[in-house]
Amino acid sequence: MTSIIKFPASTSTRRRFVLGAAGLGALPVITACAGPAKAAPDFKVGALLAGRINDRGFMEAGWSGLERARTELRVQTRHIDNIPPKKEQLMAALTELAGSEVDLVVAHGGQNNEACAEVAAKFPGVRFAVTQGAVQSANLCSYDVLQEESAYLGGVLAALTSRTGVIGHMSGIRVRPGLKGRAAYVAGAKAARPDIRVLTNFSGNQDDNALSQRIASAQIAAGADVIFTMLNAGRDGVTQACRASGARQIGNVIDWVAVDPKVFVASAIADVSIGMYEAIKDAQAGHFPAGQVQHIGIANERAVRLSMAPDVPAPVRERVAATARGIAAGQIKVPVDYNGPEFAMPA
Repeated sequence: MTSIIKFPASTSTRRRFVLGAAGLGALPVITACAGPAKAAPDFKVGALLAGRINDRGFMEAGWSGLERARTELRVQTRHIDNIPPKKEQLMAALTELAGSEVDLVVAHGGQNNEACAEVAAKFPGVRFAVTQGAVQSANLCSYDVLQEESAYLGGVLAALTSRTGVIGHMSGIRVRPGLKGRAAYVAGAKAARPDIRVLTNFSGNQDDNALSQRIASAQIAAGADVIFTMLNAGRDGVTQACRASGARQIGNVIDWVAVDPKVFVASAIADVSIGMYEAIKDAQAGHFPAGQVQHIGIANERAVRLSMAPDVPAPVRERVAATARGIAAGQIKVPVDYNGPEFAMPA
């Protein structure tokens, strides 16, 4: 049986501490530079999810990783969610978590890089990890599921299945993982079809369906018949635009093909829940990789892959599979920088 202690919450945040079942046996003690392991359920984790944990996307994946750690590793967990991706507010939430007697603070998402680095420096006795992050210090590490690798595969598929020769890309906030994903998608498309035209847009909002539908409709009007979306709750707006026009969509993070194969021709899966889970598992076991960035790529098929709809032609499937093998073997280098044109925000 578990118990939930609810903390005071404002209208914009929710805070909870979830305790593992009482009377559970201790885990073996393993020594490492980060200190000895703690017996379950004495290990306490505070997680920041700067968005909605029911967004059917990135934040929900982080939440599922936290829940998996709570149940499988039998740790106590507390989380704060629904925080705007603004540095000052992220720092305030991280400071609250760090001061709540936790052993580890996990900030989910690269938007936390700067905020977490600054807060970690103020709490040298607490360990911090950023998922999809790129920061490290004496008490800070990052876990990065390489979603750019599945995005590259998505670009290959989009270019080879487009009938118009124009494809789209949409995202919200300009965080490094999203920028890398955009660059990889464009590179994959160009590798498969050099003459392909890519319309790419960052709207500034991951969750606004009215906004995303307007942008998707504008890209479709400009010729795009396949659109790759790196959005959270705002993905539904793109889905509506695609359904109305007959355009196809490529999702990300989870398997959107399983949700709606008529709209989603593919999904660039990057299971970022694994980063959350592995950060907690490593820290609990005494293997906290301080000062490092842990990369999880396409060699781990459970973490990174491209799901494809049943109507994707066999030659395209074979090209995608060959590309995946090339990335895993190091024969194909996935670009992470883009310097091309951007699709203007529609009026």
